[in-house]
Amino acid sequence: MNAIVGQSGGPTSVINSSLAGVFEAAKERGVEHVYGMLHGIQGLLDEKYVDLGEYLRNSLDIELLKRTPSSFLGSCRYKLSELDDPDGREQYDQIFRVLKELNIGYFFYIGGNDSMDTINKLSIRGRELGSSIRFIGVPKTIDNDLCATDHTPGYGSAAKYIGVTMKEIIRDATVYGTDYVTIVEIMGRNAGWLTAAAALAEAEDSEGVDMICLPEVPFHVDRFIGKVRAMQEKKRSIVIAVSEGVKLEDGRYVCELSDDVHAVDAFGHKALTGTARFLANTVARSLGTKTRSIELSTLQRCAGHLTSRTDITEAYQVGGAAVKAAFEGHSGEMVSLKRLSNAPYQCTTELIPISEVANLEKKVPVEWMNENFTKMRKPFLDYAMPLIQAELTPIYVSGLPRHIITGI
Repeated sequence: MNAIVGQSGGPTSVINSSLAGVFEAAKERGVEHVYGMLHGIQGLLDEKYVDLGEYLRNSLDIELLKRTPSSFLGSCRYKLSELDDPDGREQYDQIFRVLKELNIGYFFYIGGNDSMDTINKLSIRGRELGSSIRFIGVPKTIDNDLCATDHTPGYGSAAKYIGVTMKEIIRDATVYGTDYVTIVEIMGRNAGWLTAAAALAEAEDSEGVDMICLPEVPFHVDRFIGKVRAMQEKKRSIVIAVSEGVKLEDGRYVCELSDDVHAVDAFGHKALTGTARFLANTVARSLGTKTRSIELSTLQRCAGHLTSRTDITEAYQVGGAAVKAAFEGHSGEMVSLKRLSNAPYQCTTELIPISEVANLEKKVPVEWMNENFTKMRKPFLDYAMPLIQAELTPIYVSGLPRHIITGI
């Protein structure tokens, strides 16, 4: 039987390391063809796929793949029809027809919450059809919001990028010694794991950020202005990290208070942008101080030059563990990371039923914040610090990183 693997959702700097883990583990077990879906399940529906063996021909190709950021196979944000929708059965019939033509016995999908929803639906439909295909989810998301896993591959490198970038922003913001409020917008719709990583900037050589705003805590614009006013009475330059998804008590995103247009994707997720810009403008009007807004946007997702070695190693491991699980007869499950200790840091893998992961979100524990909900406490630092350790630099050619691509 052959294997097929796809990548879905937002890219990361280590998602291709998981792909490499799947490919090598499958080949070691004698799989003749390991196919890659082009642009995830949406591409498979259109019968778009490649034989990965034609691209990954030697150990150098594998090493380049591991160090190439973003999704080598392309990605998608495509929601399969609900299983009880009669009009959507054609989708599943098409998918299983293609899988049968390719003689697929093992199906792997690398992604986050929405990708695990895809694995859940396919595994259920497969059982209904009496299919022997084994469906395994491979975790990936910089948001770190997958349930039933200590953390997700991709988060450590994104957290490292945010910690480094915030230190550099702090250095830049204090250079003139004038009144200045810098507000940095960091990804995070409903969970603030990435924004919390701004706390990593505090060290002996850095005072760290002055305020952290997470979506786990209801946001009050007036209270926010009051806190900034009080801080600026003691310190001229203020640096604030804010999640793009901070919400008011009535459930509206703060960015919806701006005039920006917010489109909706296939999963019903509203595009979030403009939070930092809105708050910076509000602070400027209210306090008469100079402000600046910075939106890290996609820069924080695929910063291959700041990849955490811990992160890329674990991404490779979960790919291999997924193949091992499938060959042992498991299906309808996701590989999870289980932390054994912080000092020394030790982590292993285990399997979790996909139903305990799909469409669920893991939030930052509010008890990991201080009493004013403006700073992260030691339990978060103990959690995050091991994930950003060590580096795996790109392979440089003529002064720039060399990537491997499919050409799609």
